[in-house]
Order: sequence, then C-alpha cells, then structure tokens
Amino acid sequence: MDNTAMEFFMAPIIVFLVVVAPIWIVLHYKTKGKAADGLSSNERLELDEMIEVANNMAVRIETLEAILDVESPDWREKQGS
Repeated sequence: MDNTAMEFFMAPIIVFLVVVAPIWIVLHYKTKGKAADGLSSNERLELDEMIEVANNMAVRIETLEAILDVESPDWREKQGS
C-alpha cells in the first residue's frame, strides 16, 4: 500500500476520532444517566394521578357489580353467553 492510500484512509479515521467519537460517547452516557435517574417529579405526579383514577374506577365497578347482583342476580351468566 503506498503513501497516498494510507493518507486517504487516515483522514476519515482522524476526523472520526476527533469529532464523532467524543460526541458519541457524551451522548451515550448522557442517555444512560437519564435512564438511571428514573421518573422525574412531573412524571411521578402523573403516575400518582393515574393510580388514583384507577383506584376510583375499581371502587365504582365494585359498586355497580353489587347493585347488579341485587337487581339482577343472574347478570353474570347472561353476560358470558
């Protein structure tokens, strides 16, 4: 391999090592850090609100099922068919 061919391959390698690799490494560890942090406080509040809504819905469903059990005792069998 002659000198011009070596120079042709060395320029992209140097550009990669000087420019691309450091940016790649910084962005890689930045995203790793975000993943390790877990939920932000805003995300945690939203999750707590969703849990509260789900719990309220579960209570409402249980109440509706209790009412149906009294008013129409065989409603569960009718729904299955």
